[in-house]
Formats: sequence, C-alpha cells, structure tokens
Amino acid sequence: MCRDKLSPCATALVTVLGLALVTSARGQQMSEEPCSVQILVPGLKGDVGEKGEKGAPGRPGRVGPPGETGAPGPKGQKGLMGRYGKMGPPGHKGEKGDLGDLGPKGPDGDPGLPCECAPLRKMIGEMDNLVAQLTNELKFIKNALPPSPAAVAGIKELDGKVYLLVKEAKRYLDAEAYCQGRGGGHLAMPKDERANAALAGYLAEAGLGRAFIGLDDLEREGHFTYVERSPMSTFSKWREGEPNNAYEDEDCVEMVATSGEWIDVACHQTMYFVCEFDKDNVMQQ
Repeated sequence: MCRDKLSPCATALVTVLGLALVTSARGQQMSEEPCSVQILVPGLKGDVGEKGEKGAPGRPGRVGPPGETGAPGPKGQKGLMGRYGKMGPPGHKGEKGDLGDLGPKGPDGDPGLPCECAPLRKMIGEMDNLVAQLTNELKFIKNALPPSPAAVAGIKELDGKVYLLVKEAKRYLDAEAYCQGRGGGHLAMPKDERANAALAGYLAEAGLGRAFIGLDDLEREGHFTYVERSPMSTFSKWREGEPNNAYEDEDCVEMVATSGEWIDVACHQTMYFVCEFDKDNVMQQ
C-alpha cells in the first residue's frame, strides 16, 4: 500500500486506471486465480500552499454612475490682487465748481515805454462805449425775443424808442403782457405823426397788414388812452368813421399798414402786434 499523499485528481486517475486493468485482466485470465483489487479513495485535504506572485493588472472596468454632489467645502483664502483692467471710457462732465478765492496780487510789471497815447486812449474809450452799447442791445434782443425767433418780424429804432415787431397772433391784453415781460415795454404808442408814419412803414416792410397798438377805452367807453394810462390829447390817426364801437364790443385799436390809420376792434380777437421800449432802459439791462 502506497503511503504517499496523492491529490484528489491523482487518486481518481489511479482508481480509473485500476478499474481498466481489472477489466482487461478479467478478459484474459478468467481461468486464472482470482486476485484482490484495491480501490483508492481521496485522501485528506493538504496544507495551504505558499502565496503566489501578484498577477498582471486586469482590464479597466466600466465607468460607474456619477456620485451625488458633495457638500460645499469651506471658503478658501482671498487670492492675490489681479492685474489692473483696461481704462474705461471717460465719465460725464461734472458740474462747474464754486469760484475759488482771489489769489494774491502779483508783482508789479516793468514800466511801459513812453508814447503819445492820448489819441489812442480816446479811440479805445470810444470802442469801449460802442462795445458796451452793442452788448446791452444784444442782451435786450435776447430778452425780447419770443420762444420762437422766427416770430420776430423786425427790430427798429426811432427817436429813443426801440420797436419789436412780433409776428405771433395774441389777444390785446396778452400782447401787452408779452411786451412788459420782455424788458418792461408796452404795446407801441405813436404820439406824433413821425412815429405813427414810421410804425406804419415798419409794418408794411415786414409784411404785416395790421397790428395791435397800445390804445384802448377799457376803463371808460369812448375815452381812449394809451396803454400806460396817459391821455391821448395831442395826436390821433382815426380812419374816417372810426372809432364806431361796432357791436358795442370794440375797445382796442389796430394800426393799418402803409396808411397808418387807426381802427377800433374787439380786444379778444388775436393779431400781430408791436412792442415799444425806451432805449435808455434797454441800454441798462
């Protein structure tokens, strides 16, 4: 009997081979003496062998499903300051600041060269006066102009008066208020033949067929006075048959271009008008 330990596979092999031999022997020696056949059975499990070497890494497996989003981590430290960006476009112009304090007096300049300056000083003085006059007239024109400069049909000057022809239809009282609001003027008040003829010519020249002038009998019917309440005593230019107070509703006066005749009309109708200003007041504005 073999005493060496055999593995289960070897034991099975021996058993099968033994059975084959027995079968073959039975076919050849049926007449011979019987022999005993020993059948091997598996032995006990052997001891655990030594750990083999690490095998080669297997192929990468399939990518698994994404995991759940983790909770936000703690805020990191503030990073370094980045580079300065490009300069942006300039902003809107700011409001003008207050006037600063007067600076100290500068040093005296070198003395000028002697010259015969009297004629030059006179010329400069005359130019200064002319510039001042023109500046005042420009201020007056700026104040007297209506919101739409196209409404000004002309500006005329005569005998210390400045006349503004306004081609903007207004009622009598509104026209008077307009003249007062443009430098303290009034509707034109021709008080002699020369001024009346000049105004009539101005109207015709500007293409105005007629215009309100500063005459009315609003305070007392039939008693016409100038708009600044002085009496009309030395001059008049009524058209024949005027004033007639037609429909008992004609308390204001219009002047007809070219002829310069006066006609009483209703104050509520609208028409062009002429403002009158004292030149002295204009120069002081």
